Amino acid sequence: MQVKKDETPVSATHVDVLIVGAGISGVGSAYHLQQQCPDKSYVILEMKDTFGGTWETHKYPGVRSDSDLYTFGYRFKPWIGAPIASAEEILKYMGEVIDESGLDEHIRYGHRITGCSWSSSTNLWTVVATRLADGATCNFTCNFLWMCQGYYDHENPYLPDWPDMDKYKGLFVHAQLWDPAIDYTNKRVLVIGSGATAATVIPAFAEKAAHVTMLQRSPTYFFCGENKNEMADRLREIGIDEPTIHRVVRAQIMHDQDLMTRRCLAEPDVVFEELKALIRQYAGEDFQFEPHFTPRYRVWQQRLAFCPEGDVFKAAADGKLTVVTDTLDTFTETGVRTRSGEEIEADIIVAATGFQLSVMGDIPFDVDGKPVDWHDTINYRGMMFTDVPNLVWVFGYFRASWTLRVDMLGDFVCNLLNHMDEIAAKRVQVALRDEDQDMPILPWIEKDNFNPNYLMRGIDRLPQRGSKPEWRHNQDYWNEREEIPTTDLDGAEFVYDGERRVGSGGVKASAG
Repeated sequence: MQVKKDETPVSATHVDVLIVGAGISGVGSAYHLQQQCPDKSYVILEMKDTFGGTWETHKYPGVRSDSDLYTFGYRFKPWIGAPIASAEEILKYMGEVIDESGLDEHIRYGHRITGCSWSSSTNLWTVVATRLADGATCNFTCNFLWMCQGYYDHENPYLPDWPDMDKYKGLFVHAQLWDPAIDYTNKRVLVIGSGATAATVIPAFAEKAAHVTMLQRSPTYFFCGENKNEMADRLREIGIDEPTIHRVVRAQIMHDQDLMTRRCLAEPDVVFEELKALIRQYAGEDFQFEPHFTPRYRVWQQRLAFCPEGDVFKAAADGKLTVVTDTLDTFTETGVRTRSGEEIEADIIVAATGFQLSVMGDIPFDVDGKPVDWHDTINYRGMMFTDVPNLVWVFGYFRASWTLRVDMLGDFVCNLLNHMDEIAAKRVQVALRDEDQDMPILPWIEKDNFNPNYLMRGIDRLPQRGSKPEWRHNQDYWNEREEIPTTDLDGAEFVYDGERRVGSGGVKASAG
């Protein structure tokens, strides 16, 4: 699709709803707003010159999804194709959603937000942005702010403070900043890291590089399988329509994911043996897991990435990939030296060391002139925050597809907006109820529950949680799909126009 340049005159623009970000969350949220609240005016502010978010940021070789597109795709638009898809295919899918729904006329590209201020006297957010094309300052006001900007810094990836990096004479690049023009043909490539990004780039590098080495501090779990969905293929073969296939296959995948999540808690050792068996189907029965493929943590304490056709393990079994499990001690002129003294020489070193957490896009917020410190707030179901009115943050799932929560919160926000219209409320915020006053206040998420490094590094920047289910982001889609759609919007945790309006009717909405 053609991306339109913003030519809006610089002046104050008012809309009912302002959506931040034209990535997977922002596009899905805009669709739901347009469908369920057709009378609401809205605008999407996007810092980049095009849509896509993560799928536009990442340019490294082989960039692809690490979860299936039948659940990562929106519930309202069937995914047709292989379950694991390239960034290009995902961007094409998103472009179709934008074109088919007419969302493009609402997107303002090239706008970097520099501040968001709430006024209780006007019940409005004022959003200030710099238009990057000409440096103009643009002001927007809105009744409701829908934060869909994601959770990591797209411009500044995480890079450890390694010793003597300046000594290295080859090419060093972080995967997040990869330039597609880099030629790695017949080069020795060292990938530092073992997560989903490493698992994506390694098979692509192995196709043309002289050799690939992966240096990891500790191993990661992977789920290996064919890049196809037999149920979807069979239903197509017998002539079932795509919307029905989409609905049925999504239900089957989510059932299987729920079962896998529960089994990872109940019998992690058994699950690991099953994961090993899947790997052996691609890497051979004599493939050795010790010491490089035996993680130290329980399955699903970090994201379990899908490895299509076992490509990483096939590269290792075929001798195209060497794995070193050790700590990086220092850089040298020709590569790195590990703590145990092993020298690894490389023409190109790629850091696959992860993200820097970004809370609310690192945008300065204030409420009635008082700066917001998000860590001082308590989150309501991972989407609303105490003392911050008329704002929802879309933070998706890690154990299930991110987009399942985009659809679910799309329903929630639209129901909330419609409910506010019904009761003539201009402002809503969440507050602890009387029965919550003695509730323990804890970090955003428990380390035993989910503990990727980027989350643990930034835990003190995130809002806090309570010990009760409604005051936390529990990462459990299978419970939330029952709880969030039946939320009582007149419950005591919701404060409208500064007053509690306690009712009894639960609001119901369909969820993906």
